Formats: sequence, C-alpha cells, structure tokens
Amino acid sequence: MTTTPLSTATSILSAVAGGVLLVSCSASVNVGSTPKMSSEKLATTLAEKLAATTGQPKPHITCPEDLAGKVGTTTRCKLTADDGSTLGVTVKVSSVDGDQINFDFEADDTASPAPN
Repeated sequence: MTTTPLSTATSILSAVAGGVLLVSCSASVNVGSTPKMSSEKLATTLAEKLAATTGQPKPHITCPEDLAGKVGTTTRCKLTADDGSTLGVTVKVSSVDGDQINFDFEADDTASPAPN
C-alpha cells in the first residue's frame, strides 16, 4: 500500500475540519457606527489562529474585503499552501462588543489542487 504525504493545506484542513473555531479580535471603528476589521488584519488573525491550533507554520491567507462588525456578516478568505493548493475559509461575525468583532471561522472540507 502506498501513501502520499499531506500538503500543508490538507494538514491544516485535517486539524480544523472537525469544527468551527471561535476567535475574538479587536477592530478599528470607521466613521460610521459599525466597526470594521481590515482584510489584512483578518487574514493575519486567521493565519495566527490556524498556526496555533494546528501546530503548523502560519499559512498564507488572503481575504478579499474588510469584515463589517454586524452579527451574521460573512466573508470568504483563501488559504494558499506552499504547493499552490488552496482552501476556502468562511468567516462569520458571531457578536460585536463596542469596537471588538468576534467571529467564527470554518475551513472547507476539500482543498483545491494547485494550478498547473
């Protein structure tokens, strides 16, 4: 029987696919009354939390937009492994306390292979 080593994305997927992880983060307040977390801060926070949870190095994560601090707001981020494979991560705001945005995130069940 032959086995294939797991990619970084698959290793992280294995560690987080079992459930949703809760993360609390601070966010800056914009001119309106709804706090926002920048897409860069969101990506950095996700990478740090995934690395701490899985014991793996911080993965490369990108998020396409800022996260508005309104309960139920969702966004999709993308984890890219060293081998080029990708894994989607869904982020959903669970609560907001002043300028602190609390959110849950969950990785997709399946990674996409690296482009040729």
